[in-house]
Amino acid sequence: MSGAQVTGGPHPGLPQQAGPPIEQRGTTTVPARVVARIAEQAALEAPHVGSSAGGLLGVGARRDFHTRPDADCDIYGQVAILRLDVGLTFPTAMASAAQRLRDHVRSRVEDLTGLEVGRIDVEISWLDPSSTARGALR
Repeated sequence: MSGAQVTGGPHPGLPQQAGPPIEQRGTTTVPARVVARIAEQAALEAPHVGSSAGGLLGVGARRDFHTRPDADCDIYGQVAILRLDVGLTFPTAMASAAQRLRDHVRSRVEDLTGLEVGRIDVEISWLDPSSTARGALR
């Protein structure tokens, strides 16, 4: 699906205005690509998460902790299904890092869009050993 419709009522902090009843007011459509961008930004906010950047067909790509990871989104009614492609610093506990990432992205997407996040698939496509990790592995 390409987007979700969110029905809007009065905002809790704003004064109420006279107008048609809520049932007769319009809807806001949130495109899936916008939800994916929000998920990308939320993933960038998580610690130790990076993205692949640049390159053509994987040639010349670099690992980057300053750009948003890739995300895809499908929307079914009011439920968003997300897929993230990320890199992580190494060493890290991948299972707990992926769960922290899911929790953060879910919270941010749900808060900013009003959609429910049904599932978040996380693909860890690369690991980036820090200079301290390399010394410890020797």
